[in-house]
Amino acid sequence: MDSGNEIVGRAVTIYDVATAAGVAPSTVSRALARPGRVSAVTAAKVRRAAAELGYQRSSAAPTLPHAPSRRLAMLVADIANPVFVEVIRGAEAAAEAADHSLVLIDTRESSVRERLVEPLLPMLDGLLLTSPRLSDSGIRMLAKQRPVVVLNRIVQGLPSVLTDSARGARRAVEHLGALGHEEVTYLAGPEASWTDGVRWRSIQEAGMELFLRTRRIGPQEPTIQGGLRAARRWAAQPTTAVVAFNDVMAIGFIQGLRALGIEVPGEVSVVGFDNSQVGSLTTPALTSVASPLRSQGATATRNLLAIIGGARPTSEPVLLPVKLVPRASTGKARPGRLVFR
Repeated sequence: MDSGNEIVGRAVTIYDVATAAGVAPSTVSRALARPGRVSAVTAAKVRRAAAELGYQRSSAAPTLPHAPSRRLAMLVADIANPVFVEVIRGAEAAAEAADHSLVLIDTRESSVRERLVEPLLPMLDGLLLTSPRLSDSGIRMLAKQRPVVVLNRIVQGLPSVLTDSARGARRAVEHLGALGHEEVTYLAGPEASWTDGVRWRSIQEAGMELFLRTRRIGPQEPTIQGGLRAARRWAAQPTTAVVAFNDVMAIGFIQGLRALGIEVPGEVSVVGFDNSQVGSLTTPALTSVASPLRSQGATATRNLLAIIGGARPTSEPVLLPVKLVPRASTGKARPGRLVFR
């Protein structure tokens, strides 16, 4: 038996060190190979555990040992959000067509939960990051370990697949302006959402060009409850037109207006984003910006599989078209009808 470098008759592995140190195997790899990428406290803890177990890192060994698994992981910001259902279905179909399985991870709008994928990396061929909340540097660290394609966000140097949120926001404002509305409120989504920033900037630019006033409420959760809370905040300074970060928030907002005795679209016109099925089933049916969600999931998956197969990744974003779908939640402006002036 080799002195100190075996555990019950076998060689000490990176996973033994990770267990002893209470960290992920990928953290052990970084602490030993690139200590500057982890905190000094974590690096010291890993080195101490490695020394106590007698672990010796082979310079010839890869940081994360890997054999092709035909398995992909898709991180989704909120699996309960209906907008992601079609994206997931598109990704699953493309993965299955290529004889790969797709593991779904619900990150619940949390960058901390997104890091939970790190221990799974040795078992994956690649990652699809859907509306990630991690910092750019955090995403790049994942991309150094496995091929990555990002959805709904641009990270410099990495491949991405986007729907044209800027154009969609502009179409929403143009629609409201054509109906005679002079002021638009934007119900912002999560603070860490890259897409939220794109939509708000586009709404501001469109407002300036069309001589419409714009204001913003948020950030808030992109949920029914987030929309309800936004309605109460909107009531302090009401406008005749509202654009919500997504359909779910728009529906919550309409429910909040109903509780306040405000009619849609009689007094307030509301536009959502993503044209999810739930929006067409509400009363009134929701005007929304439609995105090719299933195509987005499929395109991102096919691009990831191509990279895994040896294709050279491109940092030029794949931009998918959007369109406005007018329904009953928007109508002509009727100034003076609001009761909160």
